[in-house]
Amino acid sequence: MNFLDFIAGNYIDIQLSLLRHIELVGISVLIGMMIAIPVGIFLSRHKRMSGPVLAVAGTIQTIPGLVMLGFALILFGIGRLPALVVLSLYAILPILHNTFTGITQVDQSYIEAGRGIGMTSRQILYKVELPLAMSSIISGIRISTVYIVSWSTLAGLIGAGGLGDLIWTGLSSYNSNYILAGAVPSAILAFAFSGLIGLLQRMLMPRGLRGVRV
Repeated sequence: MNFLDFIAGNYIDIQLSLLRHIELVGISVLIGMMIAIPVGIFLSRHKRMSGPVLAVAGTIQTIPGLVMLGFALILFGIGRLPALVVLSLYAILPILHNTFTGITQVDQSYIEAGRGIGMTSRQILYKVELPLAMSSIISGIRISTVYIVSWSTLAGLIGAGGLGDLIWTGLSSYNSNYILAGAVPSAILAFAFSGLIGLLQRMLMPRGLRGVRV
């Protein structure tokens, strides 16, 4: 059976795996954003803590995915929960690093200008620093999302579903059609997410700030 015939005969299963993969990516990146952006803002106000916190986040990033999934499997059992825990941890570092870097590299003249017109610290954060750092933050989200699309294929090993199910089925049965049915959509998904987030990045940047370098 050629690949196109295989796709036609297994369209429903491939579609369900793709939707589960998108779900895993979306939830884990969202959780990563909810943790990383507030922590990045906090670290920009307490720079002495940034070194240890970023070092810990970086150490987590270097641990192989299979090792992390093994620990999560022991702690949380089989299924989607351990996969989401691990993927969310992996999603944190790029967003955290870019949030911290983006805010701390905002030109001090803009901050002083805000203070000069009577802005509070909160107003400076939301009306000056975050808009200027937005490009860096969204860039971190894009990097994180592309990584998680790839790492989510490992989730199939612990029963979380997704395109990894097809890949591991193909590897265990020596069926290249299954491998391609998981790998090709995964690669397309990574490019699609990268392009969409890049478009969102341009749309969210205020026109007056698009040429400003932080």
